[in-house]
Parts: sequence; structure tokens; C-alpha cells
Amino acid sequence: MKRTLKVRKIGNSYGLILNKEVLDALGVGEGEALFVVRTPDGVRLTPYDPDFAAVMESNRDYMRRHRNALRELAKR
Repeated sequence: MKRTLKVRKIGNSYGLILNKEVLDALGVGEGEALFVVRTPDGVRLTPYDPDFAAVMESNRDYMRRHRNALRELAKR
């Protein structure tokens, strides 16, 4: 999907207007957050916070490694 978007002045800021097709492709709706991630090719819009995802993966790894200790703590 190739779309050209124009940067527009909105109040004292600048913004992009995303049509319904683009919002559907991103899986977001009005009022939801999008994250701008810098990539080697430019920037990427994503509904997922990559920093939060990295922290969650780190926590899952910790829980896998310490599964038995966490199970014992849960019994108390």
C-alpha cells in the first residue's frame, strides 16, 4: 500500500491525516496511540510500543528461568 500524506498545520502543531484504510491496516481507531520508530530506512508507525515489548520479553525470559522459585512463592 503506497499512500502520499501531506503534513498539515493543526493549531500550533503539525499533523498527518490518516484515512480509514490506513487506520484499518494499522489496527487502530480514533484516540488510540501510535508509536513512531526510527529505522535505517526512515520511520515506522506502529500501534505497539517497542520499548514495552522489549521489557515484556525480558520479564518472560526471567519468569521462564525462575519458574520453580516463582511457583513456590505463589504458594505462600
